[in-house]
Amino acid sequence: MKLKFEYIWLDGYTPEPNLRSKTKVIDSNNLFDEGLPNVEDLPLWSYDGSSTKQAEGSKSDCLLKPVRVIRDPQRTNAYLVMCEVLNPDNTSHETNTRNTITEDSSDVWFGFEQEYTLVGENGRPLGFPEHGHPEPQGKYYCGIGNRNVVGREIAEEHLNICLDAGLEITGINAEVMIGQWEYQLLSKGAKRASDDLWLTRYLLNRVCEDHNVHVEYHPKPVKGDWNGSGLHTNFSNRKMREEGGKGYVMNICNLLEDRHSEFILNYGSCNEERLTGDHETQHISKFSVGESDRGASIRIPVGLVNDNWKGYLEDRRPASNADPYKITKLLTEVLVDVEELN
Repeated sequence: MKLKFEYIWLDGYTPEPNLRSKTKVIDSNNLFDEGLPNVEDLPLWSYDGSSTKQAEGSKSDCLLKPVRVIRDPQRTNAYLVMCEVLNPDNTSHETNTRNTITEDSSDVWFGFEQEYTLVGENGRPLGFPEHGHPEPQGKYYCGIGNRNVVGREIAEEHLNICLDAGLEITGINAEVMIGQWEYQLLSKGAKRASDDLWLTRYLLNRVCEDHNVHVEYHPKPVKGDWNGSGLHTNFSNRKMREEGGKGYVMNICNLLEDRHSEFILNYGSCNEERLTGDHETQHISKFSVGESDRGASIRIPVGLVNDNWKGYLEDRRPASNADPYKITKLLTEVLVDVEELN
């Protein structure tokens, strides 16, 4: 049987990379048994790095190393393959942010809240009139009815195909600005969680191709009195979930504060347009921790406090366009460092 493998990778554009992909057809009789293929059995594949800002034309080959494979829910006999980019000598390419993760454990869980805005052919968010603005935000968050919600069919289709692919999407909702949506994703381990988020982004973009709609990840898609788009990241380790303790949790927050500037540099471009201190954000230059406070840098959920300080924390600083490999790397490092204090 001929199987289709969509090799997916991140290009060399800055400040954020773009997703790229191409299809490789492989004879399954040569490599695979029935069921989900082992990623280790998938071959390396080359591509033209000079077309993705990852090589010069005179020496343009880059390599794709498969690191995660899931079912492709939109095509028959097909799989999606997340890849790292390598140099021709098999060393990690300088744009390979996944390879910078050195601390990784399935005991560290991540819950991403990916916000995004759907933009029509006219360059304006769905639900916005040709000129001017719709009614002020207020009724749109988790709204119902065609005056308050636009793009539900896209969000629902994306939810269904992610579930069909085996990705742990845990929910969706309409967001504060009309045409803005969010989905939540749970995964374990820095690399796997980040792989899965990039795969959900890939699937969302492919769904939107069918609807002739653009997915906008800019953290402030509409200037003015409108909420921006974030990538709130919930995180925990086994000790937070099973033992907890206020002292332990506050030690984590103190370490996060110590590295605030470093984190901000890795949390997405144009984030200063979103982190203004308004619209449920803390100012980008400040760090704060607050119980049930969506205006804090780090929100302590009420469930954590009520369960004897056991649970997870929410980092509300990452922008919607942030690279999850950078987010999970930094948060995992903090969770490793806090163990040295205890």
